[in-house]
Amino acid sequence: MDAARLFAEHHAALVRYLVRLTGDADLAADAAQEAFARLVASPPRDERPGAWLFAVATNVVRATANSGKRRRALLEGAISRAPAGDTPARPDDEVESNELRRTVRTALDSLSEKERTVLLMREEGFSHREIAQAVGTTTGSVGTMIARALDKLAERLPLDAEDLR
Repeated sequence: MDAARLFAEHHAALVRYLVRLTGDADLAADAAQEAFARLVASPPRDERPGAWLFAVATNVVRATANSGKRRRALLEGAISRAPAGDTPARPDDEVESNELRRTVRTALDSLSEKERTVLLMREEGFSHREIAQAVGTTTGSVGTMIARALDKLAERLPLDAEDLR
């Protein structure tokens, strides 16, 4: 297994998924790093290392969330930072962007962990089979879970439901 190739193929999407899942860029980067470290230490046997990486990283986040409540409390209220490489936004655009980000984060947090995971993995382009494998459910239930999660988001976001699909 070529870890460098897998890193090049999956790292950006994995971190993006984890940031959306957790709302914490530092935690996302740590969880992605841990997932790749586990990949090198004990490569998966299946043919879909991308789904395996997402499942491992999700489990790392769960474990960290159970022990990291204090860290999250310290980070709440901190001014959100734009990802590295973004051009500086105008102050009024940044306020609007931060408000939208908080609104979406609140809506995502209102979903169950499994709903949030399937929705964000779908957004990253994973197949229903890969998502089912990562969250421990059947392929047939993934579509239903995604639809329910989108309906819940549509209720909580000031957007048209079609914008979410």
